[in-house]
Amino acid sequence: MSKSFDVVVIGAGPGGYIAAIRAAQLGMNVACIDEWKNDKGGPAPGGTCTNVGCIPSKALLQSSEHYEQARLHFAEHGITAKDVKMDVATMVGRKAAVVKQNNDGILYLFKKNKVTFFHGRGSFVKSAEGGYEIAVAGDKPDTLVAKQVIVATGSSPRELPGAPFDEETILSNDGALRIPSVPKRLALIGSGVIGLEMGSVWRRVGAEVTVLEALPTFLGAVDEQVAKEAKKAFDKQGLKIELGVKIAEVKSGKKGVAIAYTNAKGEAQKLDVDKVIVSIGRVPNTTGLNAEVVGLKLTDRGMVEVDELCRTNLPGVWAVGDVVRGPMLAHKAEEEGVAVAERMAGQHGHVNFNTIPWVIYTSPEIAWVGKTEQQLKAEGVKYKAGSFPFMANGRARALGDTTGFVKMLADAATDEILGVHIVGPLASELVAEAAVAMEFKASSEDIARICHAHPTLGESMKEAALAVDKRTLNF
Repeated sequence: MSKSFDVVVIGAGPGGYIAAIRAAQLGMNVACIDEWKNDKGGPAPGGTCTNVGCIPSKALLQSSEHYEQARLHFAEHGITAKDVKMDVATMVGRKAAVVKQNNDGILYLFKKNKVTFFHGRGSFVKSAEGGYEIAVAGDKPDTLVAKQVIVATGSSPRELPGAPFDEETILSNDGALRIPSVPKRLALIGSGVIGLEMGSVWRRVGAEVTVLEALPTFLGAVDEQVAKEAKKAFDKQGLKIELGVKIAEVKSGKKGVAIAYTNAKGEAQKLDVDKVIVSIGRVPNTTGLNAEVVGLKLTDRGMVEVDELCRTNLPGVWAVGDVVRGPMLAHKAEEEGVAVAERMAGQHGHVNFNTIPWVIYTSPEIAWVGKTEQQLKAEGVKYKAGSFPFMANGRARALGDTTGFVKMLADAATDEILGVHIVGPLASELVAEAAVAMEFKASSEDIARICHAHPTLGESMKEAALAVDKRTLNF
């Protein structure tokens, strides 16, 4: 006999589990289906973000940052650390423990909020009276009936044609997080966020890293000034970045991987490495959803087609996160999940794509929200720009990390903040102030007039705001 629910959420990644919890908070009877497994075969909710994305990558980044600090910078503080070594197995083990804490935390939150969890793959079976029938395929198969359904199935890494992932030598983000020992030579195909972050991890612990990027520009979506500063820092660190390349062939063998490509000048090149991480984008997870049996409309790219409110073409069926249009970001998925749950309850859920922050957790960190300078120029928007370098910030000097700057863009007529771009220490944390300011349609003058604690990195935001009016106080 099928089990009935007001809402069934397919997928327990950031969009799915948050949608399920918010719907339950609003008084709905909710079930959430997710198929991720841990190494013991048990449930591992949290999706790509928790299992092979945001969380584990940050754990490895933190470990590798500690190692590099101990090896290269402790002496500056009068700390003697001889014969510093990296135990990769311990580093990866700590990462796994952090992931499990997050998995367990989500299961606890389901229990706390009375969300019924089903471990398995969810898919449509048919339209049912008053809703939809959903199958759960797994160790304990089940059938659910839902008045409303939220599709939150996420995305998977895109394979390079002719070079499928084996997760031994040709790696996706999953394999990149499980490398058992430091490779002597590592290649990244694509300079996307995941690739750069993983490249940063393995470079810090001793790998020789080469980035092969097809585009002629580095980090094309980032503000040009920020991208140039970041590349300068990466070059200094020894990260080799080649732009404008065309991959001809990737061959995996017992001795590693041979990559044949042409460089920006059209010259044939060959690169032999131990492992290669492919980071050329992601594809939506709609295969196996059985969308066709209920007539759920997909786009030509395989995404679930939705309107601005995340409604599909079917009544009572919604979709959020990586499986729909918009940036493939965990926090974007969370916001959509909350908004959909609230819309189901007759409320007015809110998601503003213009104030979604972006972060690349390299060293230096890169973070931004709003428009880039090149976007404003292309759109013909008149603006004012102000920037402030971390080299002039007292806290950054004390930290020993003065790379980069904060840059603020404001409307030339109204002074409303249109974009904020940061490259430097803790950019991921600093960008939150900019997102809040933009959501409230603050002006650069507003930020310039707000008292910021001293000494903090946050003062650089205030100084960048002052710089918009050409009146910085400390530079």
